[in-house]
Amino acid sequence: MARHGSRRGWHGRIAAAALGVTLLAGGASVWTAQARSVDSGSSPQEAASPAAGPEAVDKSIAHASDKGARGVNITIDDGPDPVWTPQMLDLLDEYGVKATFCMVGTQAQAHPDLVKRVVAAGHRLCDHSVSHDTTMDNKSQSYQSKQILDAERMIIEASGGVRPMYYRAPGGAFTPYSRSVAASRGMRPLGWNVDTKDFEQPGADAIVATVQRELPNGPTLLFHDAGGDRSQTVEALRRILPMLKEQGYSFGFPVR
Repeated sequence: MARHGSRRGWHGRIAAAALGVTLLAGGASVWTAQARSVDSGSSPQEAASPAAGPEAVDKSIAHASDKGARGVNITIDDGPDPVWTPQMLDLLDEYGVKATFCMVGTQAQAHPDLVKRVVAAGHRLCDHSVSHDTTMDNKSQSYQSKQILDAERMIIEASGGVRPMYYRAPGGAFTPYSRSVAASRGMRPLGWNVDTKDFEQPGADAIVATVQRELPNGPTLLFHDAGGDRSQTVEALRRILPMLKEQGYSFGFPVR
C-alpha cells in the first residue's frame, strides 16, 4: 500500500496536545448498541450492557467485502470535515450507499456533530490515528499505541459511544504490533485495493478512470473527505456510485 507523503504536511499541523484526551466514562449509548448488534446479532439491550467491552478480532489486514465477489467497499479517510463530509454524506444517501469513514482523532474531536451524523446514517467508523503520522511504523510501540488508543477514545466520545470497527494506519504504516493493538480493541486492521489518488487532485475524470482500471484488484476503494479541496472527489463519487450500481456491484463493508 502506498504512502501518502504529499499529505503529511497538513496532518503534521494537527495539535499533538490532543493526545491527552480523557477516557470516555460510563456505559455505552444506544449508538453503541446499534453498532455492536450489527455484527453480533444481539439485541440493542444486550449490546448496550456496560460490562460488554470490545471483543478481539482478526489482526490480519482486511480487504474483502461482506457483499462477496461483486461487493465494493467505499472507504473515506481523514475527516470529518465541515465542508466536504456533509456533501459526501448527501451523495451516499442519494444513492443508498453505506461507507466506512476512517477518522483522524483530532478531526472527530473538533466535529462531533459530523461524527454523530455519520453514525446516524448507518455508516461505520474507523480509527485513523490521532495525527496521521505516516512514519509511525518507525516509532516506538508506546507511540503507536498512544496514536491508536487516543484516537479511539476521541472517536467514541465524539460519536456518543460508538466504537470504531476498524483501524487504518496512516499511509498504510502498519506494524505487527499496531495491528495487534487495534485487533485487541475490536478494530480490524483495514487496507485498500484501489487508491484513487484523489488527494493529489488529479481531476474527477482521472479518479473515475482509476476506479475503473483498478477495481479488478479488489473491492476496497480509498477516497478522502479532508486535507484539502475535495470537490473533485465529490464529483467523482457522483459518477462512480451509479456507474458501479449499473455494472451490478453491491456496496458493503469490509469483512471483520
